[in-house]
Amino acid sequence: MIEIPTFGTQKELFEYLKLNKNIFLTAKKSALKFSDAVNFGLGTVENDSEIISKASNNVLDISELKTFKVNAVINTTMLMDSHSDVHIDGLWNKSVKEQRNLMLLEEHKMSFKNIISENITATLKKVDWKTLGFNYEGKTQALVFNAEIDKNQNTFMAELYANGKVKNHSVGMRYVKLDLAMNSNSKNDAEEKAVWDKYINEIANKEDAIAQGYFWAVTEAKIIEGSAVPMGSNFATPVLSIGKVEPLNDTQTIIEPSKDTRRKQIISNFIN
Repeated sequence: MIEIPTFGTQKELFEYLKLNKNIFLTAKKSALKFSDAVNFGLGTVENDSEIISKASNNVLDISELKTFKVNAVINTTMLMDSHSDVHIDGLWNKSVKEQRNLMLLEEHKMSFKNIISENITATLKKVDWKTLGFNYEGKTQALVFNAEIDKNQNTFMAELYANGKVKNHSVGMRYVKLDLAMNSNSKNDAEEKAVWDKYINEIANKEDAIAQGYFWAVTEAKIIEGSAVPMGSNFATPVLSIGKVEPLNDTQTIIEPSKDTRRKQIISNFIN
């Protein structure tokens, strides 16, 4: 995590960010990033209590089930999180197509006992903020994990999901492309101001970005895993639905990848 000192003036802050920009960008790209909350001081979290209440009732009796399905929002775009990062629409497009070995974990712990599910399909959905329970205008691109959960693999987390206790998720990722956006009028900061102007009006909680004066615009990232967490730096990451796994019927067909596709996937896994 990058620590930004406190300055007496915004001019001093911008000079510091500009001077250290390349160092910060390199550090962000090189680190495995977890979108967990470092603080929760964002001031404009506008929840819709009615929708949140309905989401809390999203429960399932799994006493007679071996497996069940969960559709969980792992990340959303166009929201400044507590790391001052704004994920831009499209940042997951490449990774969702390429990544084949995704897992849903308990709090980013990459160990056998903390795996919740290895049966994951990642999808991107354009949804209204209000659908997720937030009174923001417009839409966000949600990274959704469609997970089949075996309740005997991680009984603790299976029961939490079944009882509607999982409220937040977090993506483990590596940043590929990002830039600094600053609300600066200095000619020396024209590049950073252009990034600011390009995205500021699309950010759901733009009041927080305006109050701070800067953010990091992330335009491409690689998904490593998704996790259930008590609190994420991106707070708009709920469970969308939970239900029974529908068995295949005679009209459904499982399409196996070709030998060439499987060979490419194996090579890709070794490279990555």
